[in-house]
Amino acid sequence: MALEPKLVRAKGIAQWAPRFIRCYSAPVTGAIPDAKKKFVPTLGTYPRGFLATGIYVGVKPTNKGTVDLALLVSEKPCSASAVFTKNKFQAAPVVVSRQVLEQRSGEGIRAIIINSGCANAVTGKGGLDDASSMGRAVDACFRSSPDSTPHSTRGQSLDVETSSTLVMSTGVIGQRLPISKILSAVPIAHSALSATHDDWLLAAKAICTTDTFPKLLSCTFTLPSSPDTTYSLAGMTKGAGMIHPNMATLLGMLFTDAPIPAKTLQPLLTHAVDRSFNAISVDGDTSTNDTLAFLANGAAGGHPITSLMSEDGKALTQVVTAFTQQLSQLVIRDGEGATKFVRVRVTNSSSFADAQKIASTIARSPLVKTALYGKDANWGRILCAVGYTDGLSPAAVVPEKTSVSFVPTDGSEALKLLVRGEPESVDEKRAAKILDEEDLEILVDLGGGEDGNGMEEASYWFCDFSHEYVTINGDYRT
Repeated sequence: MALEPKLVRAKGIAQWAPRFIRCYSAPVTGAIPDAKKKFVPTLGTYPRGFLATGIYVGVKPTNKGTVDLALLVSEKPCSASAVFTKNKFQAAPVVVSRQVLEQRSGEGIRAIIINSGCANAVTGKGGLDDASSMGRAVDACFRSSPDSTPHSTRGQSLDVETSSTLVMSTGVIGQRLPISKILSAVPIAHSALSATHDDWLLAAKAICTTDTFPKLLSCTFTLPSSPDTTYSLAGMTKGAGMIHPNMATLLGMLFTDAPIPAKTLQPLLTHAVDRSFNAISVDGDTSTNDTLAFLANGAAGGHPITSLMSEDGKALTQVVTAFTQQLSQLVIRDGEGATKFVRVRVTNSSSFADAQKIASTIARSPLVKTALYGKDANWGRILCAVGYTDGLSPAAVVPEKTSVSFVPTDGSEALKLLVRGEPESVDEKRAAKILDEEDLEILVDLGGGEDGNGMEEASYWFCDFSHEYVTINGDYRT
């Protein structure tokens, strides 16, 4: 009998309360705002064979002590896949990491190195050389490590001409990395690698820029073919602004000890990303550096998952999709200046693609976002966004079949605003009460489209626009 996948709640995170006092920007001390501490895990269950750390380098001249270089390593070669930004100005680490994966056909990857403080984007050939040298510096640590060390390459061959390290960078665009400082710090980071929760959390902190808290999750799960084997999945991400991904999110990493070959890992990641990181928006901007990588080292054993259509593949898809949704939503929780966490759900659509386009358009609308900040139940702005969505199939939206509602997060009845094209008499007091909460769901029912048979749905998660968002981004470089 096939077993249902078991997804254990992310470790060490307190129950998310529906209301609290917001502290929008990170304090100048670098401390995590009290309102955000509940999102930071106090413990975790991390995949076997992976090590992590974060150290201080001083990539950004104004950084006088915050960790800004992360290193994550597998003790054995991994299968790997990644999705990258579709921005035409692709950062040097995006170009280099894609090349590494292509040259290795997604196999034999050992590490990811990430710096914050400088995006290494639009930096010409010099930037490409810098990104490549970061990867080679990590590769050199593998070759020089004594066999007795926990991160030895003992028994493993290494193609010295093709790097086994993925590279990521985040920060200000158009500036060169202080590459000498970074390269000299790589051996220090390598020697500090550990499997402890504290070191995983250090790595998550090291990739932050305007984030007010590190975004780290872990969980355990089982698969039908190996019910007695417990697998682990860990992930970290960063981002608070310049977020409307067209692949993943600003930066993200997933790690598992389940046996997943690269040919299975890529479609698995794509499926999950389309329903998570590609379904979040803070400000509608797509970064030059967006990268989400997934590494699987198989250290927990079990049967290799060679097809997503198998029982194991279906179970794994469910687990990874749910996990990436939870991880990506932390980015919205930390949206620059945000006071609202909003899910827009588009239902009874003739296709998933149409539903997602409509949800994305609503999530990007400045008028919708500012109305939510002002606690104004201006549902006409939502309907307007539905109506001007580009690229829909001809019969996707029928005004006479379209309905819009606010769904409270306390489980109470939805507040109907528009029913099959007819406006409702809105209880403004109840609307104000719903909008006073931090969490909100907007439901758009397309009524099945022109033929009435549409049953597809899609969700997007986004935040509001506040005065604080303008302040943060007006002062970003200074």
